[in-house]
Amino acid sequence: MHIDNTLRLDFKDVLIRPKRSTLISRSEVDITRDFKFLHAPVAYHGIPVIAANMDTTGTFEMAKALDPFMLSAALDKHYSEDELVKFFTELERKATAFYTLGIGDDDWEKFQSVNRKAPGAVQYVCIDVANGYTERFVNFIKKVRDTYPDLVIMAGNVVTGDMTEELLLSGADIVKIGIGPGSVCLTRKMTGVGYPQLSAVIECADAAHGLGGRICADGGCTTPGDIAKAFGGGADFVMLGGMFAAHDECAGKTITKDGKTMKQFYGMSSEQAMEKWSGGVAKYRASEGKEVFLPSRGPVAGTVQEILGGLRSACTYVGARRLKELTLRTTFVRVTQQLNEVFGKS
Repeated sequence: MHIDNTLRLDFKDVLIRPKRSTLISRSEVDITRDFKFLHAPVAYHGIPVIAANMDTTGTFEMAKALDPFMLSAALDKHYSEDELVKFFTELERKATAFYTLGIGDDDWEKFQSVNRKAPGAVQYVCIDVANGYTERFVNFIKKVRDTYPDLVIMAGNVVTGDMTEELLLSGADIVKIGIGPGSVCLTRKMTGVGYPQLSAVIECADAAHGLGGRICADGGCTTPGDIAKAFGGGADFVMLGGMFAAHDECAGKTITKDGKTMKQFYGMSSEQAMEKWSGGVAKYRASEGKEVFLPSRGPVAGTVQEILGGLRSACTYVGARRLKELTLRTTFVRVTQQLNEVFGKS
């Protein structure tokens, strides 16, 4: 047993200190990024915000709605082979969508079949597991890299620098960071395992960038300001679940409650997800996610505009003309309170 007494931080624990700026307007800020990757010979250009690969948010409809804004979606892994072949064959901007797979034999066989039927159509892949610390996961990344050397591979989740480095050296281009920060994730409650998300982003970004790799902050962002903090902390990409939930482009049940339309949102380790895809919670495990119903939020375009507007504004407050400069100009100030909520939350 060991106790690490070093203070670790979440997004709620800090604010970004403003700095002198020569920018006249938010319209001057460029929030696109251009990336080269550690392994894949692919050039990325876009706004590095990704809808999470949950079966309510990682939909074809979401990917299509985000594409005009140059955002991306990591697709739900439960689409059928034929559906995936059709979607990726018709996809024009490859960075719009990440093909998501787990590390099971069925996942691997389906992925290979999709690639045989639509060669070259899939360019971005998300290898997703809850626990990225297993030897099996590392070996699977190596297998995908060896088999498909030109793919951009995002893999996770982990929260420490040493494992970030190992995944990159094993073939990942982007490492997904986050254990337990999501709004419908109960991993921390059920297992006691996790890591404060902002500190995880800062530490893993430092490890990744030293090798020429990238990271994706996955989970914990509840406002556009949190997204700005993630980028300020060194994230190259930011993945969003709850912020993209309950829009028209999302899947899930729709109900009416107290005269309001509500849409279903749940974690992928929840009882609801395991009942839907595995026939129930296996006897050797427990549910580590929950289900909620959120007020229907209409088209996702409105939320995207809020996110992009918040990012541009954050950049102007610190004098960053490009999103790339935000982390260089970010100084975090520890706080005990984020907002004045005397008139309630908004």
